[in-house]
Amino acid sequence: MRLTQLKEIIRTLPVKPGIYRMLAEDGGVLYVGKAKSLKSRVSSYFLKQVSSPKTQALVARIHHLEVTITASETEALLLEQTLIKSLKPPYNILLRDDKSYPYVFISEGDTWPRIAFHRGTRSQAGRYFGPFPSSTAVRDSLNLLQKLFQVRQCDDSTFRNRERPCLQYQIQRCRAPCVGYVSAEDYRSDVTNTRRFLEGRNEEVTEDLIARMSMASEAMAFEQAAVYRDQLTALRRVQEQQFVLKDVGSVDVFAVAAQPGGVCVQVLFVREGRVLGTKAYQPAVFGETAPADILEEFLPSFYLQGALSEGGGRDLPREIITSVELPGAEVLADAIRMQYGRDVEIKSRVREARAAWVEMAQRNADAGLMSGLANRSHIAKRFAALQSLLEREAPITRMECFDISHTMGEATVASCVVFDGQGPKKSDYRRFNIEDITPGDDYAAMHQALTRRYSRLVKGEGSLPDILFIDGGKGQLTQAIEVLDTLGISMGVSGVQLIGIAKGEGRKPGLETLHFPDGDTISLNADSPALHLIQQIRDEAHRFAITGHRQRRDKARKTSTLESIEGVGPARRKALIQHFGGLQEVQRASARDIAKVAGISESLAQTIYAALHSH
Repeated sequence: MRLTQLKEIIRTLPVKPGIYRMLAEDGGVLYVGKAKSLKSRVSSYFLKQVSSPKTQALVARIHHLEVTITASETEALLLEQTLIKSLKPPYNILLRDDKSYPYVFISEGDTWPRIAFHRGTRSQAGRYFGPFPSSTAVRDSLNLLQKLFQVRQCDDSTFRNRERPCLQYQIQRCRAPCVGYVSAEDYRSDVTNTRRFLEGRNEEVTEDLIARMSMASEAMAFEQAAVYRDQLTALRRVQEQQFVLKDVGSVDVFAVAAQPGGVCVQVLFVREGRVLGTKAYQPAVFGETAPADILEEFLPSFYLQGALSEGGGRDLPREIITSVELPGAEVLADAIRMQYGRDVEIKSRVREARAAWVEMAQRNADAGLMSGLANRSHIAKRFAALQSLLEREAPITRMECFDISHTMGEATVASCVVFDGQGPKKSDYRRFNIEDITPGDDYAAMHQALTRRYSRLVKGEGSLPDILFIDGGKGQLTQAIEVLDTLGISMGVSGVQLIGIAKGEGRKPGLETLHFPDGDTISLNADSPALHLIQQIRDEAHRFAITGHRQRRDKARKTSTLESIEGVGPARRKALIQHFGGLQEVQRASARDIAKVAGISESLAQTIYAALHSH
């Protein structure tokens, strides 16, 4: 649809809140936005003087407009986030981080509570402390808590079946409640102090330990007094290091750094006055965008997209602090209130400890941006070196690499990793579970994986790469040639350029040989940037393949033999296990004994017996 026709549509738009979708010529959604007034907001894109390169590039591609009127701007914001999450428009800022944050978990409801790492739905009875920015931050905290309070971290099954203390007791990381080496009262005290510490109530912990140490000394229990003394010493050392924890609060602090070619949004997590750590995001931003505009798009994605899915959203702080004044802060606060049922303050002008948190987040954002830009520059040099090596006129925009992993032919998995001009593009990675081949036949596995991958691409389900790397020598490369030829995919510099990567003597890095379809081979110097890029994508394909293989192999080995028997569902499996007391006893049973289980007929018992003994 031409510009004049678009302007005709704009003239008919209502002065009401809603969302608008900008569509490309092929019908794909380019951008989704929300507006207080659809007419005013959409019209602003088509002004003669538009300074933003992002807006100029977007308008040049628009062929159609669609709008949805909503009852309020808040409702429009929620609908906008739903559409961005499902459609993933290229001109919106996309938050590619759907993982739930990790927490420290303390169980409740038993005599000997445990403390543990937790990620996922919070359905168990107990207290959850967090969120922490990474699993490393949680494990560091658990390690510190072990030294301070020695609360058990083993799972309940291990705890119930211990007959003597484990190594954690020997190295003074646990007080061995499993074998009664600590009283229930003392253990509850340790658990209480652990909770207080995680809540930032360090002074209460200190007072409690001093009181207990004094009582133990008066009772001549000097060994116990020494335990409390050591806990006090360790706690005071920790407090000396925690210089930012004086102002109690539950806050998320956001800072943004932006330069042409890159953006970094840094989040600082503060819970109960304790800085849990930081996390850096580098969202996909098209063109140059002001920091305030970046945060205006980023924050709804950060808080609302998770809440609109089945996961239920993020742990919500009492305050959100931004390094720049946030446009539309009131609308975001209203949307958060609707989704979470809680109020949250959004502010940018803060003082004292909160200002120090903003400064810390900004320093980290600036450093993250510089690191990201340097890394992209490094990658760009490697891409340029490979382009020069292969004598390509056009820049390399997309590369794919395949690898095969198995253990003696078991659970064969093929991986496909993708690199673009910014490095690994993990959203395009794929794994293929290889079936119906002779175990250990790497050629057949490669042929199957390539056929499945490029059959889809030929149908238009993705983009063909400029270069296709195959981890292997001439044999694997021949499989790739056959597959692409069968599918009618052109090869060479003008199509998909095929390269086999054969490992050198002793499989040492730097001794690789590159094989080409015409029979030529190249061995590069160990310090070649082009070789480093090839090694990087090859190693990533290997890592991705072996991770998938191990997951598939472990799953197969953990799967009960009963699960593969037709007619034996979850209810019958449970009945069999409960009747005989375990899988080993089921395997020892005769068909006649199996038929005595409720819900198992004689014919099914014969089937189960035959299946178990065929294994």
